[in-house]
Amino acid sequence: MASTGKASFSNPVVRWVDHRLPIFTMLNREYGQFPTPRNFNYFWNFGALAMFILATMILTGIFLAMHYTPSADLAFGSVERIMRDVNYGWLLRYIHMNGAHMFFAVVYIHIFRGLYYGSYKEPRELIWILGVIILLLMMATAFMGYVLPWGQMSFWGATVITNLFSAIPLIGDNIVIWLWGGFSVDNPTLNRFFALHFLLPFVIVGVVVLHIAALHVHGSNNPLGIDPKGSQDTLPFHPYYTVKDSVGIGVFLMIFAGFVFFAPNWLGHADNYIPANPLVTPAHIVPEWYFLPFYAILRAVPNALGGVLLMFAAIAVLFFLPWLDTSKVRSCRFRPVYRQFMWIFVLTVVVLGFAGANPPDGIWVVISRVATFYYFLHFLVITPVVGKLERPLPLPRSISEPVTKGGGPLPAGATAKPMEKS
Repeated sequence: MASTGKASFSNPVVRWVDHRLPIFTMLNREYGQFPTPRNFNYFWNFGALAMFILATMILTGIFLAMHYTPSADLAFGSVERIMRDVNYGWLLRYIHMNGAHMFFAVVYIHIFRGLYYGSYKEPRELIWILGVIILLLMMATAFMGYVLPWGQMSFWGATVITNLFSAIPLIGDNIVIWLWGGFSVDNPTLNRFFALHFLLPFVIVGVVVLHIAALHVHGSNNPLGIDPKGSQDTLPFHPYYTVKDSVGIGVFLMIFAGFVFFAPNWLGHADNYIPANPLVTPAHIVPEWYFLPFYAILRAVPNALGGVLLMFAAIAVLFFLPWLDTSKVRSCRFRPVYRQFMWIFVLTVVVLGFAGANPPDGIWVVISRVATFYYFLHFLVITPVVGKLERPLPLPRSISEPVTKGGGPLPAGATAKPMEKS
């Protein structure tokens, strides 16, 4: 009988199941023997961390949904009941609440890694696009989840953000009424936001599966940005990177536990511990920190429609980045000019975050506008122009060469192909 390519397993139960449904063979091929570049640094831990947090958020969310009441009259009280009366409800809620902050922190670092090492370039464009879709779904899920406690910031945040759609000509008001389920943020709004907040994480899981499937077609990028030349440049994913990811998860859990047990409300807003009151507007309506850069871009334009379009454009431009970057070299390690602009871009995003956290007046308006201008300048002008004009450093011939030959550049007069297709 011809070989089927199935792995052999010592466990008789696993072997019995795999003979009829070769799921264990597939897992072994995709996560056991899968050849992975041997030069990953700890930035490559953040993909596994994001999956770990996503699973944690779904599990804690399911248990919280068993005790939550999506009613404008009872939502705030049901959250307090979870905190006070449900066994370990306080722990579930603090893990879920702080998990959202950790999820965005991990994903933003994951995105930075992709930007710095050029992981969005050919042939991995679709991996990048699916990643941006995941980011959009995360933002929608987080926004709807923030409304569920029905505190002051939840209510007024929902009111302000949903009202942005009214700036769209002709259909804007109808969109707002559809989002609200009526003529104001009220019980129908809370019900539909709860339903969508429960559903969207499973949609995220589906897109993550596609993201990983696309990743396994051409393999992962690496810090050098060059493709593996053979077995000397790769390692099997297990046990090398399963162990490395486990170390990263262990360090993350210590940081996460620090927030959950010692500073559970540090990343939240005090006004959200006041029941929602449509008659009392908070002094300063501000979203969670992970939305602040986009909130600053929204407020940088005095025209409402212009601000909304610019805010969505800040995400939309990421979809086109694989084609905006004209350089054939992936990694910023070999792009000394673009690397400086990359760090300026990171500083710009941080500045936008601070501007979004402050009232939209005085110097903060000027800072928001300057930083917003540079944000788009980086993607639309600097990235394509520098890619054309910059002269990158010579690339190593292989991933293993910097290790076996002391990490130096190519000998004088030698040439190297900047980037090869997988």
